[in-house]
Amino acid sequence: MAEEKAGKPSTRAKNKYNEKNYDRIPVIVPIGEKDKIAKIAKEQGYKSTNEFVVAAINEKIERGGK
Repeated sequence: MAEEKAGKPSTRAKNKYNEKNYDRIPVIVPIGEKDKIAKIAKEQGYKSTNEFVVAAINEKIERGGK
């Protein structure tokens, strides 16, 4: 019997694309902060929390770090 792959073909394709084109940076925050960050991101017009976090990192880099 052939081994079955988990998930839909479309999900596997997206995961394969993401692995090839993106790096992951796991971020751990205290309980409650995730919802707070997501709310602020939405209020500021970002499409996602990820987009907000990436923008915040890029702003920090542009300002010269500290």
